[in-house]
Amino acid sequence: MSKHIVRRLLAAASLALPCAAMAAGYPDKMIKIVVPVPAGGAADTLARLAGEGVQKKWGQPVVVENRAGANGNIGGEAVYRAEPDGYTFLVSPPTAIAINQSFYKKLAYDPNRFVPVSIIAANPNVLLVHPKVPAKTLQELIAYAKANPGKLNFASGGTGSTPHLAGELLKMMAGIDMVHIPYKGGPPAYSDLMAGQVDVMFQGLATALPQIREGKLRVLAIGGEKRHPALPDVPTLNETMPGFISVSWTGMVAPPGTPADVVAKVSAAIREELMVNGAGKEIKGLDARDLIASSPAEAERFIKEEVARWGKVIHSTGISID
Repeated sequence: MSKHIVRRLLAAASLALPCAAMAAGYPDKMIKIVVPVPAGGAADTLARLAGEGVQKKWGQPVVVENRAGANGNIGGEAVYRAEPDGYTFLVSPPTAIAINQSFYKKLAYDPNRFVPVSIIAANPNVLLVHPKVPAKTLQELIAYAKANPGKLNFASGGTGSTPHLAGELLKMMAGIDMVHIPYKGGPPAYSDLMAGQVDVMFQGLATALPQIREGKLRVLAIGGEKRHPALPDVPTLNETMPGFISVSWTGMVAPPGTPADVVAKVSAAIREELMVNGAGKEIKGLDARDLIASSPAEAERFIKEEVARWGKVIHSTGISID
């Protein structure tokens, strides 16, 4: 072997050593988890549970920082520009990870370059109507909307949110016209649905299940690939409109360039805490079957599917924010 080749091999090995050494001694200082939405929501709760698990396992402090605003872009950009040393992570709903790159004409960061760590949880969205709406099935809702174009409205927690895009997908696939009513957050939109101020809304099953069981809201269909054990008699939208999938999920990603062995170590710790040690049971209303704590590879595949799914809806409908 020539001396030139030997020098090149030694140089490559020396570059790999810092990453390996860091993974071996990781973590040795505080870890920060950025959540790009206000405190109190599902992403915030899951971030704190994941953080508690990591802190318990390694004895290093974990701080959760809420950096809300611009549909998740403020927090997303902060993590994107952070040092890729395994001490800063983003825990977010789909917007900052899988939607905004299609929704905004310009972004100050590239979500596609994040390093996936884990899909922590995923909860199917359900299609809800207020009882005043004269439809008890998805087919009846579609028929009513076609007979009364523009009469029905549907609420969401904001333009570009998963419930908004699910409503746009329903309009597109069913060929109906409904008016979108965006709110500043999911809770006020959901409150107005229960009050009958709006007609239709997609909402995560974990949130909606109590009101469904009490008869305050009517569920017409579920957005998961399969029927859910909590509502076994409710059909999926996929049964009527093949390919219609809509879930609310929370994922963890790291800045571009974060070493894969560190990412794998963090992902395994989260899975151990939520799935083995049972911390996920603390999440009120979230069915244990909806906890995932996936591997980085599984998270990468899932995120790519979501990017493609909602990118198609956004580009087909022409909705965007400058």
